[in-house]
Amino acid sequence: MAKNTRTLLPILEAIDNFTTSSLGNDFVPFYLSLEHRSPQDIIGQVAINVLKEILARDTNTLCTFPEDSHLHDSRSLPEAVAFQSHLNTPALRSQAIEKLALSVREAGLFADAIGGRKWRNELYTIYVHPFKNIGLEENIAFAFERSACELLGLITYGVHMTMYLPDYRIWVPRRSRTKQTWPGMLDNSVAGGIPHGMTPFESIVKECEEEASLSEEISRKSVKAAGAVSYFFQNARGNLQPEIEYVYDMLCPSADDPAYIPKPLDGEVESFELMSWEEVVERMLAGEFKRNSALVLVDFLMRHGKITPENEPNYLEIMTRMHGRFGLSS
Repeated sequence: MAKNTRTLLPILEAIDNFTTSSLGNDFVPFYLSLEHRSPQDIIGQVAINVLKEILARDTNTLCTFPEDSHLHDSRSLPEAVAFQSHLNTPALRSQAIEKLALSVREAGLFADAIGGRKWRNELYTIYVHPFKNIGLEENIAFAFERSACELLGLITYGVHMTMYLPDYRIWVPRRSRTKQTWPGMLDNSVAGGIPHGMTPFESIVKECEEEASLSEEISRKSVKAAGAVSYFFQNARGNLQPEIEYVYDMLCPSADDPAYIPKPLDGEVESFELMSWEEVVERMLAGEFKRNSALVLVDFLMRHGKITPENEPNYLEIMTRMHGRFGLSS
């Protein structure tokens, strides 16, 4: 990057496009229980229009506070939404919220989020404390369909890995043009959501094999944990998608070592291409990368000294914003 002539801040702003100061009266904080409504107990933010539809169909799963609040009167909107008190275990919550989501889907509601092929049939884990170790069994709140998480503004988790050579050429895949999301766009070398019941590391090992044909032996030996990034995204439907991505690096010894050459396997990826890090930057700025994948690559280039305070005028803003907490306290 030429000194101070341009910035990668637009890449961050495209995916980290929401702040808690924008919540206003458009969203209701979601808690596990109405008995615990401190700021640190918030697990989601539900858009008013979504909550209206959900409560119109089901009053046995969720409840609002105060009880006499009205979703159709801006003067008496609820201060909170939570599970009914009898849904007090992860298993009970998971069963109830799945039934509710299926009924909403079958009614044809929110089809642009959960209708047809948008429904993934993949469970994500929702946590009591989103920033505590997600491997702790006692931190599990419930499991929920991946595509429906946005309806409740729930924090979700993924894994993203950058495969690179000593000269900082990067293996870049192009997503299949038949993907439900971001078809045909450039992506991180390997990436995916963390399924319910799996740890971040086991998830990235699984994705390495499924997306890039990398052997488990190579992955377990060469995948290195490198931190995490977070971003607060409001999609075009108005729903919130706060996400945390665990990031990993894999240093490939050479471009000719067959054990480290990624190849499509499961149909999620169309092809892989080696790009210089400078070309990656150009194509990120041109909007060719999936938004969150571009952010992960910005993090990679910062960690490896390619993006510095000397060549990026918004270095500190980028660095601090991609490690945010969605307004949640400790």
